Amino acid sequence: MGLKDVEVGHRNETGIATVIGVLRQRLGDQLQTGETLRAQHAHTTTYIPGQLPDAVVFPESAEDVAMIVRACADHQVPVIPFGVGTSLEGHVNAPHGGISIDMGRMNKVLEINAEDLDCTVEPGVTREQLNSDLRDTGLFFPIDPGANATIGGMTATRASGTNAVRYGTMRDNVIAVTAVTASGAEIRTARRARKSSAGYDLTRLFVGSEGTLGVITSVTLRLQGIPQAISGGVCPFPSVEAACNAVIMTIQMGVPVARIELLDALQMKACNAYSKLSNPETPALFLEFHGTDAGVAEQAAMFAEIAAECGGGEFLWTTNAERRTELWKARHNAYWAALQLRPGAKGISTDVCVPISRLAECVSQTQADIASAGLIAPIVGHAGDGNFHVLVLLDPEIAAEVDAAEAFVERLNTRALAMDGTCTGEHGIGQGKRSYLTQEMGEGVSVMRQIKHALDPFNIMNPGKVFAFED
Repeated sequence: MGLKDVEVGHRNETGIATVIGVLRQRLGDQLQTGETLRAQHAHTTTYIPGQLPDAVVFPESAEDVAMIVRACADHQVPVIPFGVGTSLEGHVNAPHGGISIDMGRMNKVLEINAEDLDCTVEPGVTREQLNSDLRDTGLFFPIDPGANATIGGMTATRASGTNAVRYGTMRDNVIAVTAVTASGAEIRTARRARKSSAGYDLTRLFVGSEGTLGVITSVTLRLQGIPQAISGGVCPFPSVEAACNAVIMTIQMGVPVARIELLDALQMKACNAYSKLSNPETPALFLEFHGTDAGVAEQAAMFAEIAAECGGGEFLWTTNAERRTELWKARHNAYWAALQLRPGAKGISTDVCVPISRLAECVSQTQADIASAGLIAPIVGHAGDGNFHVLVLLDPEIAAEVDAAEAFVERLNTRALAMDGTCTGEHGIGQGKRSYLTQEMGEGVSVMRQIKHALDPFNIMNPGKVFAFED
């Protein structure tokens, strides 16, 4: 896990200096080299150490991006795209140095086609900004990874989140992108038509590419109608296994749940303390249903029956927006609440995803592993699609703690892969999960590497991420 894949690569010092001079001359104050700003563009929200770029540039148009990439290509200097820095696996680090391209100023909603239920945005638009702009149309963009991430970053990392069980992930909701490739040319991967048999599916190639194939300059997205009614609730369970069994039964019975989130007992304890709540400190499921008034009531009643059959307690649900917000407060603050279990600690936030039928088994075995290793590691998950997260709290200055945490994460990934799952349901590979990608995909990684070589022969696009270029 993590640290063994965080390498310090070769630096092209002459090329970097030349490119900084060229870009400063062409862009003026849009290029900055202050150490504090560079450190902000290498930070990771986990224990992986930052690796600073040599400069940060703020393009304001696709033409700016193309010019920046061409300058870097001419001198073989790395390019690291940056959204708002919410990624968890070292995606924005610069192991070879180079230029961080901050897309924050490219934040326009370019087009809303309400009749076609789609829109096109620049990559620096955040999901909250987009939904604010969409509110008067009666539409919304459903993908919610928790953080107020940019649409470009969410596309690059193939994000998902709490609504994925009903609305899918970014893979399912991106219609097309435009991107500047390593040659400095801007390409468009598709039109707005809802289906096409025209050639290779380049859109899916760029969704999840983590900045290693190009810099995304616009994204065309599917939209959904805002539901007439939303109901939400919380249900306690005697064990994580019982809660997972309720999830499995809910999905297999076809209950159209929009969100179904799992918190273990430790996470509930942390959330109660952080958010000043009084929920039972047992494993729990947080649920949300979208539809008509009658539909959401029927769905809530169906789940209550399932929960009772699995040994769950009373399912408290409501359609009142303020009350739903109160019920969901624990889930929304889960990350920050967990950090308070050990003030001053860093967290390894790692995720896996397994077939839904194996969820209870995988989570139960993971809990036993945590206890055996003596770790503090609450569990929270997007249980409706078999995806769960473990936040391992540690002191990165204590080598024994880092070793124990990394050994646990390795066992967690091995466990998920043995159940025909994946090493990452939504965090991506970045630097932290490179070795697990090879275990999961085998010779498929060789095909990925060939694509990378073809599109980026000099390895300037976010090098050191997904896999080592030389391997």
